Amino acid sequence: MKMKKLFLLSGLVLLLLSCKVKGVKNESEQKLKDQPERIEALVGVKDSAYRNEKLLTNSKELDKQIFDNGIEIKWFERGKGDLLKDQHVYKIDYEVLLEDGSVVDGSKLINRQWVHFLLGFQIQTKGWDFALRKLRIGDFAEILIPSELARGKLGIEGLIPPDAKNILKIRVLGELEPERETDGTKIWILAESKKYEEEKATEDSEIVYDYVISTPSNPRYVDSRFKGAPYVFKFSDFGIVKGLKKALLGVKKADKLWVVVPASEAYGSKGLLDVVKPDEPVFYDLFIRDVYPATDKK
Repeated sequence: MKMKKLFLLSGLVLLLLSCKVKGVKNESEQKLKDQPERIEALVGVKDSAYRNEKLLTNSKELDKQIFDNGIEIKWFERGKGDLLKDQHVYKIDYEVLLEDGSVVDGSKLINRQWVHFLLGFQIQTKGWDFALRKLRIGDFAEILIPSELARGKLGIEGLIPPDAKNILKIRVLGELEPERETDGTKIWILAESKKYEEEKATEDSEIVYDYVISTPSNPRYVDSRFKGAPYVFKFSDFGIVKGLKKALLGVKKADKLWVVVPASEAYGSKGLLDVVKPDEPVFYDLFIRDVYPATDKK
């Protein structure tokens, strides 16, 4: 049961098939918002030899910093890479522990050497985003996250108790470059099938996809899992974010992709009601179920 909940927390893990790497070599809907899952968000490389292997901490602490919000960061290795930035995707090896030392989450527990992480959209928790902005590529650190910036009063039943502090051990291995960028919209293809290479979407296509949509201030504000059906998209549809339309050109069946659309290509300086704030980027976590000509729907 505990492992089942771990996999629900971790989301569906897919094998990375196409991505460029730059870095070091060495609940109801409201409940879901309050105790966020990764929603298929962490995709990495599988290796069964790594299962249950702990992310070991070197004995020598190089540096420590305590912040006003209660987060503490200890560095055991200092990288020489760039500081981590919002709207960038990174390759990380990590584990999450409770104060009693029990490991409740981590790349090794889901049979991965490393996973992807998109910074700035609360894919994990507010504490993660705050702390990772203090790290550089190549850093190896241990981060104490107070409960209010972790899973809070709800916790995760059977896995993380209410009001529990989280201890995050993390190694930042590198940055994952987008497959393409169009007018500021970044597209990462995290998994794909070569079987459908000849069936890429054009402006005449219909695209059926599952989706989770987030902004920095409003993570997972819509999730197709709660609607019970995927979205059927046409390029002629009115009101579709123009950056998303550009990102969907050329996708094919079985693509798993992340799309970050800048405010200028999304809802601009006006925002969207009380959902998207003015000048906010929008993150789309998509799985393409099917692509077919609009006049030939199967």
